Amino acid sequence: MAKLDRRLDLKRPVTVWRSQDLVEGREASALTMILRTVGCRWNRCTMCGYASEGAPASSEDLVAQFENAMQRSDPEVTVVKIYTSGSFLDPQEMPVAARDEILQRLEAAGISKLVIETRPQYVTRESVEKCLSILPTEFAMGLETSNDLIREHVIRKGFTFQDFVDASETVHSRGGRVKAYLLLKPPSLSEGQAMRDAISSARAAQEHADVLSLNLCNVQRNTQVERMWERGEFRPPWLWSALEVIKSVPGPIVCDPVGAGTRRGPHNCGLCDAAVAEAIRVHDLTQDVSPFDKLDCECKATWRELMALEEQSFGTPLF
Repeated sequence: MAKLDRRLDLKRPVTVWRSQDLVEGREASALTMILRTVGCRWNRCTMCGYASEGAPASSEDLVAQFENAMQRSDPEVTVVKIYTSGSFLDPQEMPVAARDEILQRLEAAGISKLVIETRPQYVTRESVEKCLSILPTEFAMGLETSNDLIREHVIRKGFTFQDFVDASETVHSRGGRVKAYLLLKPPSLSEGQAMRDAISSARAAQEHADVLSLNLCNVQRNTQVERMWERGEFRPPWLWSALEVIKSVPGPIVCDPVGAGTRRGPHNCGLCDAAVAEAIRVHDLTQDVSPFDKLDCECKATWRELMALEEQSFGTPLF
């Protein structure tokens, strides 16, 4: 874990924001909060730099962070998303007492849906039933890919596709919903390989998830991906690739192109990035891919040519 800044306020969340989200086919006002916990217990994924956000927060601290975040809510908010840069259902990261208190306060606030993130091993009958006994809950899991080889040796997630399937069955058997996070462009994959893997993974995950979330790999600090990027061995995915994945998979599929248009984030040439990223965000609420066909730029031909050349470059990224 990164050295802790002693000035850190453990009574305040990492961040909180409002957004409009697609919830079971309808647009809804959502409040998203990231609570500062002790951090992810696994903490080995090659692209994840969230470990630096960890701090020794107590149950009381976590409830206080939650209350601080809820100050940004209002009667229009019907969905609350609680992320911890790890697993909400891990009792070492989110003590049971804090979890239960937060659930009860959400119910009292009149929230109609909760979204939480967790690794599959913490999806147990008890934890799922506890959440669902309070309010409808969507359990989000970072599957990343359906390919066990890529997940284990490239991303280093530490669980199998079958683990995800089993956890999804546990959630569905008790009436909950599942969101599967998929990663576009893990390190060491060419653009074409990454795009094809994301499409095949989405199709495989759809059988076990109610909604898919396509995460476009960005370069986070103090990660293996950052070290590769600094050596010229990794380029974040093209936004054109994200469009192809979204168009190739029947919905619902959402995507938040974090860092779009920056060197560390998914990007095209710089001229069309804002327009493509905005189209992706609009798609989240409409699930309509037809506007994608109107997007064009000279760099689209470059993207296609580079993918073809990379197939002959033995894994060396071409820029």
